[in-house]
Amino acid sequence: MSKFLHTKYSSLTPYDTSGEVESMKGYIRLNTNESPFPPSPLAVEYSHRASIGLNYYCDPECSQLAAKIAEMYSLKPSQIVFGNGSDEILNFLFMAFCEKGAAFPNITYSFYKILAKFHGVDCVTVPLKGFRVDPSYYRDMRGRTIFIANPNAPTSLAMSLSDIEAVITSNPASLVVVDEAYVDFGADSAVTLLPKYDSLVITRTFSKSRSLAGARLGWCMTSEELAADIRNIKNTLTPYNINAMTQAAGLGALEDEEYTRRNIDMIRRVRDNTRTRLQEMGFEVLDSSANFLFAKHGSISGEKIFSSLKKYKIMIRHFSNPPAIADYNRITIGTPEQMQMFLEVVKGITENETE
Repeated sequence: MSKFLHTKYSSLTPYDTSGEVESMKGYIRLNTNESPFPPSPLAVEYSHRASIGLNYYCDPECSQLAAKIAEMYSLKPSQIVFGNGSDEILNFLFMAFCEKGAAFPNITYSFYKILAKFHGVDCVTVPLKGFRVDPSYYRDMRGRTIFIANPNAPTSLAMSLSDIEAVITSNPASLVVVDEAYVDFGADSAVTLLPKYDSLVITRTFSKSRSLAGARLGWCMTSEELAADIRNIKNTLTPYNINAMTQAAGLGALEDEEYTRRNIDMIRRVRDNTRTRLQEMGFEVLDSSANFLFAKHGSISGEKIFSSLKKYKIMIRHFSNPPAIADYNRITIGTPEQMQMFLEVVKGITENETE
């Protein structure tokens, strides 16, 4: 830390990206919740075309993307704001709407707590009930902005729309943010609730089901009034936040829903088969509505399984904290071939450890 750093940033704990990039070349990456499939050929083609005009600034409003998403979800383009990944949208939301604090589950996407600390936002972490988000625990949050990942990460469990609606209705003074990064893999989207509630924001990403994690593209859908607030924050900080090639890739992905749907169906089939196979090996595996599984073995520690797999150049995600999930590992679903290799190695580990 240099002597020039502002003191308010001296105790920051950045988001952990260890093992997620260059150092993992040659590994089977089941630790980052990316798609194992390449982007749509149409996304690649559109992005290549856009590269020809990179001497010009990109469209700050992402107009073509906004029009396409508005058409898909029966919204107005003015209800949609884009971010450099949904993480940037979350950053805007913490900046704009957390004056009275924030609330989110105690086991969830770790970036919420990081953003709260970065912006000096007082936050309340709400316990899960059997790894599920219980709406009864979110009554009267006193104007705090509520962040709920649905499906939740790393637990993979989804809330019903009635439970999400219960959180909204029991907190009339609070903004409710539903982070739907993994919704395409099995959960119901809260987008149908937008016409009923002007206190709802839904965030989405192209990183998971649409195979564009490296492009960095996310968006939110909300009321026109809230979208205008978010857009003001965005345009003050970073008006050209989505480059032209990423915008084009996103449009290509949206125009190739058949490709996306085929990949989602494959991931769901492989996920369910992997869950069954792991259960046969003595694992407890939570039901999953996401592109990953959350699992622990009956007699082998999560750390042991993680480190043993790493020796075979297979990476999964282990969490040492909080203690409640220290025996669990999060396993991203890869290609059928990758998951077959993973299962074969896990079978050997469990047989050796339990002999």
